[in-house]
Amino acid sequence: MKRIVIADDHEVVRSGLRAIVESHSDWTVSGEATNGEQAVALTLETRSDVVIVDYSMPLMNGIEVSRRLKSLHPRTEVLILTMHENEELLTEALLAGVRGFLFKSDARKHLISAIEALLDGRPYFTSVLLEKLLHDYQNNRQNKLDMLLTPREQSVVQLIAEGHTNRSISAVLKLSVKTVETHRASAMRKLGMSSTAELVRYAIRKKLVSP
Repeated sequence: MKRIVIADDHEVVRSGLRAIVESHSDWTVSGEATNGEQAVALTLETRSDVVIVDYSMPLMNGIEVSRRLKSLHPRTEVLILTMHENEELLTEALLAGVRGFLFKSDARKHLISAIEALLDGRPYFTSVLLEKLLHDYQNNRQNKLDMLLTPREQSVVQLIAEGHTNRSISAVLKLSVKTVETHRASAMRKLGMSSTAELVRYAIRKKLVSP
């Protein structure tokens, strides 16, 4: 029996995903999480095979969940669901070790195929996402990638936008306060920003947090 964790901060979404997963006789939902930190803890506790995680999660987004799990329990596959068509998001997901990526609108049609692929050791991306990825590589966007925030910087910006202090961010991300301050300063420098309010607006614009 394959174990699958579902992580989304909306109960109705979790219920819908659970119904699809449990329609497969060889799979079981080993737990549900409402934030990224919970998703990591639950996945490690149950030693699950796949975690389905919404990109826009509180405390720790889907990219950070993948980074954490790849370092702590590499055999777990991460399937990220998102509502947003965003080339940068897809690139960040790939760099974080994500091998499954679906639009939420495609979940009913593609979720079972995506999980089957991941359990079989194969990546799964819908054709729209593959076209975006191919377009990105063909247009040689390396200079743009160099200016992207690192996954860690994005996590810090998300938590700042959610109202966390440097000290509480250090506790969530298991970093020293000084390291958090360094990531914060680096993000602001790359973005050309000088205030927390600007970071919050950036986080909302990039869908790191809800407005």
